[in-house]
Amino acid sequence: MKYVRGIFLWFLICTQGYAQYAEHDWEDRDRWMPVEEIFEHAGIGESLHVADIGCHEGYMSIHLANAVGKTGQVYAVDVRSDRLELLSDHLRTREIKNVKVIEGDYDNPYLPEGKLDVVLIIDTYHEMKDHKQILRHVHKALKPGGKLLILEKLKSRVRSGTRQEQTDAHTLAPKYVRKEMKAAKFNILKEVQDLGDWEEDSNKPMWLLLAEKADHSNWGSRKL
Repeated sequence: MKYVRGIFLWFLICTQGYAQYAEHDWEDRDRWMPVEEIFEHAGIGESLHVADIGCHEGYMSIHLANAVGKTGQVYAVDVRSDRLELLSDHLRTREIKNVKVIEGDYDNPYLPEGKLDVVLIIDTYHEMKDHKQILRHVHKALKPGGKLLILEKLKSRVRSGTRQEQTDAHTLAPKYVRKEMKAAKFNILKEVQDLGDWEEDSNKPMWLLLAEKADHSNWGSRKL
């Protein structure tokens, strides 16, 4: 039984791309992930309250923790407890105290309402089957004027595909996300198409959309 369980865990890790988010890959990721540029677009700085939805082992969450400083707060959200356990280990090892680890659901990141300045969703939005509900919760979690930044890679082989074809390939085009953000009462502020290549693969260019929380006074009367 232990052998079978071990094989299953190995299969789960391999098929869900666990290794690309492991700590030993972070140094390589720093080479191709434009963290400073992302933070500049989002306005990340000292004392802000921010969230990292789809945090995995905490690569971006730890960068955020350093950027917002001791007077800031990071909410690191993932749906997998194994990833969050590793993140908690990384935080203890680094003596980082300003990150709150949250095990979310697939339709709810469990963020505090009206507390956040910025929410980041990095290479995770394409996995969200309940993206309408997630956007609704993000909208509620942001302060007035709060920002949402979504970053994805767009694989060349499905560039012209439907939304379903793209998400099946673990990728997504900005045209779909832009429409969904607007429907969720976000005002698009910026779109950046030249963020470099995911894992330095020219067939996986990265893009981002930055949006601002719009007035939500009529939210309760509207269904997504």
